[in-house]
Amino acid sequence: MSAAGIRQKLLVKFREVTGDRTEKLNSALAAFEGGAGEEALSEMARELHTLKGEARMMGFTALSTIAHLAEDLLEILGRGREAAPLAGLRQAFESIPFLLDEAPEGGELAGRVERDLRALLEAPTESAPAEKPAQPASQPPPAPQPTQAETKPAETKPAPKPPPLPKSETETVARVPRSAGSIRIHLDALDEIAGLAGDVMVEGAKSGSRVDELRRLLDGWTSLSDRLLALSRTSENSALVAEVEDEVHRLRTEAFRFFHRHAEAVGDVRELLSNLAEKVATARLIPLSGIFAGLPGAARQLAREHGKEVRCTVEGGDTGVDKSILPSLNDPLIHLLRNAVDHGLETPEERVAAGKPPEGRLRIAARPDGDRLEVILEDDGRGIDADRVRQMAVERGIVSSMEAAGMSRASAIDLIFHPGFSTRDKASEISGRGVGLDVVRRKVVSLGGTVTVDSEPGKGTRFTLRLPQSVALMKVLLFRIDDDVFGLPAVDVEGVGRIDPANVLEIAGVRTIRHKDRFLPIVALGPLLALNGGAQGRRPHAVFVWQGNHGVALVVDGFVGDREVAVKAPSAFIRGLRYVSGAAAMEDGRVALLLSTAELIAAARTFGAHAQARRAGRKLRVLLADDSLIAREAEAALLRSQGHEVDEAGDGEEAWQKLTSSEYDLLITDVQMPNLDGIELTRRVKNSRFKQIPVVILSSLSAPQDLRRGAEAGADAYIGKSELDGEKLAATIERLCGTGA
Repeated sequence: MSAAGIRQKLLVKFREVTGDRTEKLNSALAAFEGGAGEEALSEMARELHTLKGEARMMGFTALSTIAHLAEDLLEILGRGREAAPLAGLRQAFESIPFLLDEAPEGGELAGRVERDLRALLEAPTESAPAEKPAQPASQPPPAPQPTQAETKPAETKPAPKPPPLPKSETETVARVPRSAGSIRIHLDALDEIAGLAGDVMVEGAKSGSRVDELRRLLDGWTSLSDRLLALSRTSENSALVAEVEDEVHRLRTEAFRFFHRHAEAVGDVRELLSNLAEKVATARLIPLSGIFAGLPGAARQLAREHGKEVRCTVEGGDTGVDKSILPSLNDPLIHLLRNAVDHGLETPEERVAAGKPPEGRLRIAARPDGDRLEVILEDDGRGIDADRVRQMAVERGIVSSMEAAGMSRASAIDLIFHPGFSTRDKASEISGRGVGLDVVRRKVVSLGGTVTVDSEPGKGTRFTLRLPQSVALMKVLLFRIDDDVFGLPAVDVEGVGRIDPANVLEIAGVRTIRHKDRFLPIVALGPLLALNGGAQGRRPHAVFVWQGNHGVALVVDGFVGDREVAVKAPSAFIRGLRYVSGAAAMEDGRVALLLSTAELIAAARTFGAHAQARRAGRKLRVLLADDSLIAREAEAALLRSQGHEVDEAGDGEEAWQKLTSSEYDLLITDVQMPNLDGIELTRRVKNSRFKQIPVVILSSLSAPQDLRRGAEAGADAYIGKSELDGEKLAATIERLCGTGA
């Protein structure tokens, strides 16, 4: 089944189970009003918690918010304040079916319900409004008048000002190329124009397809007319032959004229549309000066705090970047700046002793590089010792000593981006670059970019960020996995071809192919995306991609070709899919899913390693316990994509019964479940003859006290659902079950 098909299937089930949960919520509320007490409260709490998680998983953020607010009202209800919570809960429950028909991010109804619930939560206890008769959900009760707490917020001290950002994302100065002035426009309107330009480009592509179809019809008519002429010449009626020949030649001439006029017009229109889309994409660009301007001052302030001296220069502030990227670029730059000043640059005394001027140098520069933006932050500080990085990575169990010894200098330094690589007390040993740099990379990757580092001990360090300059228009390589079309930015594609078995090598247990003097791991993209396909034939198709210091050969089912496409944000149906950064409409009406190269390379490399481990090891039999059907199906699909056999249970009691009647290698359980919750299930397992079975708690409850409860019950691992991904789950399973042994 395709990715979109899986999403659609889950959406249908989500609507069904949400209807069932709504009925249970309304019944429990009625039971509470009838005196049921704690039992009804517990049922409502359980159903709301599950609904909140499912809604978040499916991208229904507004519904998730309403469920969260209802949980808060339920907590108040449990403390004895009844009037306001009862009215609010009734309104929330009755609105649920109608929220499913609004936009996932919310609409008018969601906004009204959210305002009403927040007003009830913020109202003082003594002024709790009297309970009103419930109104039909299609017409929710009007929002109560704002309380004094709403109209007069408490005074707070202003927070320290961060480095200045550009003006509002919704209103800024858009500079038009080759224009003497500038205009102030609403960027939301510009977004709409960009969307329309994309739609028009698709229509232009459709016109091109119609020209091709017309050409095929013309070829068919030419062939048929030739046969008609040949047939007419067999007639003895010379007048008829002459008449047929004249008419055929006339029609052929008109057809050719029509075709060429139409083809020429379509070509002109498509060129104009392409220029329009390019202009719109350019108009979305905002100068980097909006965030660059504040960086020298921030550097000087940081230097004073640490007893250092620094001169910070910026270059390329007039370089434009897409307005959707600019605000998100501020945090990574500030983090890199802080690391450079705090840890990279030496004190004046240390610099003089090393033969350097007492004042450290920082340079921040930007320049366009094709359809990419390159941002550099470099210092002339102490640099990074690659050998020390290798040593620390081995000490922390990130790599083995053998792997570390075989690493190139660039690959070793790249380890500083690994989560939790170093701590502050160790930071000075390698210029402190491991603190939080995984966050920097994740942020840059989420923007569709990459971040690399190069350093020389004693001379300094350079970080290079490469980002798409425009996200509205992108040249991509389109390819097929089964019946679905996917795309990757053309700038990240080093080539395409076929995998020749004669050129495949096995290095450290991983199938590898040499491409342009690089050895790339081979990974079938279909299984990575939990789809069929991606490994067809003895000489399968492959896309060779490279970003930063890493690359991979992705096996696909075939190629569609290079296209310049108008990129749109993913719809609600595909928003939750991993590795998907956007979507583009195609001329045949299909939607091509655009993939994040950086995320894909990281996942592909890990997937390839785990796939080899699974082939060398054994398939696990996993028992999965979760009362949420949506979450259970998504988690089961992830486990099955990793090669495991999965048995499912809807609650803790059912899971226990399955444990006593069958054999399992691993138990994965949610916490909040009816009949028997995950904590008690874990405790029961660890106090029984099944205590040798590893238990992983997988829950949306991930506060420190929740982790502590799981550990006290005997869980072997605890993973928050918000941080769940295939890589983390596979690594956890390998650690607990030794699948790679």
